[in-house]
Amino acid sequence: MNNTTPLSALRSLLLAQGLDGMIVPRADAHQSEDCTPHDNKLAWLTGFSGSAGLALILRDRALIFVDGRYQVQVRAEVDLHDFEVHHLHDEPLADYLQEHVSAGSRIAFEPLLMVNSQYEALAATHCKLIALENDPFDEVWKDRPAAPCGPIREMPVDISGESSAQKRLRVAAELAKHRVDYLAITLPDNIAWLLNVRGSDLAMVPVPFSFALLHSTGELEWFVDSRKTESLSDTLLSTLTLSSPENFLPRCQQLANGKRFLVDKDYAPVALRFAIEQQGGNVVWSPDPITLMKANKNEIELAGYRECHEQDGAAWVNFLAWLAHEVPLREAAGNPVTELEAQAKQLAFRQQQPGFLEQSFGTISAAASNAAMCHYHSSEKTNTPITTQAMYLNDSGGQYENGTTDTTRTIAFAPQHAQRRLHYTAVLKGFLSLISLQFPSGSQGHQLDAFARRALWELGLDFDHGTGHGVGHQLLIHEQPHRIAKKVNQWPLTAGNIITIEPGYYLAGQYGIRIENQVEIIESRPGFCQFSSLTLVPIDLSLVELHLLSETEKQWIDDYHQQVRETLSPRVNSDARPWLFAATAPIRVQVN
Repeated sequence: MNNTTPLSALRSLLLAQGLDGMIVPRADAHQSEDCTPHDNKLAWLTGFSGSAGLALILRDRALIFVDGRYQVQVRAEVDLHDFEVHHLHDEPLADYLQEHVSAGSRIAFEPLLMVNSQYEALAATHCKLIALENDPFDEVWKDRPAAPCGPIREMPVDISGESSAQKRLRVAAELAKHRVDYLAITLPDNIAWLLNVRGSDLAMVPVPFSFALLHSTGELEWFVDSRKTESLSDTLLSTLTLSSPENFLPRCQQLANGKRFLVDKDYAPVALRFAIEQQGGNVVWSPDPITLMKANKNEIELAGYRECHEQDGAAWVNFLAWLAHEVPLREAAGNPVTELEAQAKQLAFRQQQPGFLEQSFGTISAAASNAAMCHYHSSEKTNTPITTQAMYLNDSGGQYENGTTDTTRTIAFAPQHAQRRLHYTAVLKGFLSLISLQFPSGSQGHQLDAFARRALWELGLDFDHGTGHGVGHQLLIHEQPHRIAKKVNQWPLTAGNIITIEPGYYLAGQYGIRIENQVEIIESRPGFCQFSSLTLVPIDLSLVELHLLSETEKQWIDDYHQQVRETLSPRVNSDARPWLFAATAPIRVQVN
């Protein structure tokens, strides 16, 4: 058999081991959204670069499953002669195995890359799941990148707002409520929050990849490459025990006999369950209590978010003013601004801001039809000119010393045709409907989602992604547990949570539209909450059919733009100030 391709090499290995297939998720042992190059097996195997998906490799066919965000992108990146494309949620893998794969087929998987709920669903099919003890990619991936080893830094209490010792006491109190002996922590951002540290294993993902065990007594064992910890203070290191990541599962086994471990039901690898139960331990399935603690921001964290959004807003205005000047001028000269050039210029403006560390995620700089892929990232191959004929979508953010930002704007540089204006207006109306909403404290994200979709639904349109996600405090750009989406989310939204609001619409092959603000949830009156915008960036009104907006919607925009103008005018570059004043002028002035 020809072993020159990743797919053929993996198939040969499976055949040699008497296996009928293998599940290859886009996952690591922490269920991270962003895999390091060392762990991104799905990308190496298929060419797909998105953040969610999995492959099923069988002897006679191969399939890749991705969600709605990537249905266009996957077809551009994957060889469709080798892989069939399926929908991750509408066509679940378990259903496919049951309906299309012969009973008794031996399907391999890596227990460190699969959570318990996935395992239970797949184990219920008529296929036989085979847990691999060794990583097969160590054998077939000849030029596999090394595991990352980025240095870890401490986060001062004057930025985090609470000491690690205080956090550990709070978590230990939760363990007592559950009557458990240990909390097995597998989420790196939870460990980073608990220890007040940040990492550098992967750009734009400021967490150290590691595991931890918190004892009910408050004692902490941290399973992390010791080379990463060389710059940490003795004050911190003296409060915990260090061990290598490879010792995490054996240590759980060593402690397991008769003990109770709290294990996150949604994110911990099933390998952890196997290790504990095989040695007589008991797994208590429950969300890691750190996840919700981390999402409920303290006053110092909230103040940091507000400050860094002023810095980020100034960078945005400097960038948008530059674009507004350069795009028509350069187009007329036959040397148009490109997606990658705009992306680099925006980063340069952010780098001028105090406290800026790095981007919070890879910028989506998308012109024309590229914006129809909602997680598109420009490359030398796809780099497209930004022109007056098409809309331009930019989704980007920054990691600052005191917080994290995430904003999307869709803009135009000349009048656009009626259909684009109608679709943009529907997205804007959905955005306004949700961001201006007052709701009972404790409401759940799925209960609010329809407010952002109604205007699109009235046109027979929709978007196939969530409406909002939590954002970490100098942590992950997509932070658990809060989501606003159609899918049920059990977590209550309360004052002190940080989330985004980002409806959109995407017409494949033509254009994409999204408007996104990051917001803080605040109390509006006893028992009720509302959204307070952290994002301070003008909304392009040149694309709006203003007659379709209510007076209330117009007033919200005017009030928001006044806040943007007054807050940012002292911060922006002098040459950007005229653009800021024009972009935030009251609607009646813009119409006239």
